[in-house]
Amino acid sequence: MPVFLSKRRPNLIEYMDHKDCDPALLENTYRQFATINLLLSQWKSIYKNELRPLMHESKTYTLLDIGFGGGDVPIQLTEWAKKDGIDVKITAIETDKRAFDYVQKIDTPNEITFKYCSSTDLLSESVSFDFVISNHVLHHLSEHQTNQILKEAKALASQKVIFNDIERSDIGFALFTTFARLIFRNSFIVADGLTSIKRSYTKAEIKEMIPKNWTVKRLFPFRLLLIHDKS
Repeated sequence: MPVFLSKRRPNLIEYMDHKDCDPALLENTYRQFATINLLLSQWKSIYKNELRPLMHESKTYTLLDIGFGGGDVPIQLTEWAKKDGIDVKITAIETDKRAFDYVQKIDTPNEITFKYCSSTDLLSESVSFDFVISNHVLHHLSEHQTNQILKEAKALASQKVIFNDIERSDIGFALFTTFARLIFRNSFIVADGLTSIKRSYTKAEIKEMIPKNWTVKRLFPFRLLLIHDKS
């Protein structure tokens, strides 16, 4: 029986989750998120296939990114939208103050507003967005927390919600073990990436626990998209 495919291990702790972790390694990790997301997270494909068809040049759109990490995903989305002549204003939120402090030190487009808050905080402000997205958040959460954040994201979106995460896989674990060590150094990417795979869901697991009005799609390589489409 496969070692990792057979059982999710949600209680494992990633190095960067420790508040006293090495700050230099943590900053390198935030910086290297851009590379790993470019290689694996497939946000350009998601933008082209799931978001861009709903956007028109004559309107300004709003998008919320829940859990921005190193800030690279909203930055990339802004660049792709600009090339297509689409005006998108992005609010990116994070509950880890260290991530918020990190993005204050990098160059970011004027179209992005980074906030240190949660989706629960935004709900209390009675705000809404055309689109809500999230990258690599769900595997950090319990089943209760997952359903709570999906509920909040749905309430905050007027058109579409997309959660992008890892699908747990023995093959994915083995490939990441082999190739990540060649690319990522002086950060928590390799160790925490392997932990993230162990903490992530399979398609069958996530389908069983989420509300029925959500769909789950597989995306290469070893990705799961949870989508709620209001449009």
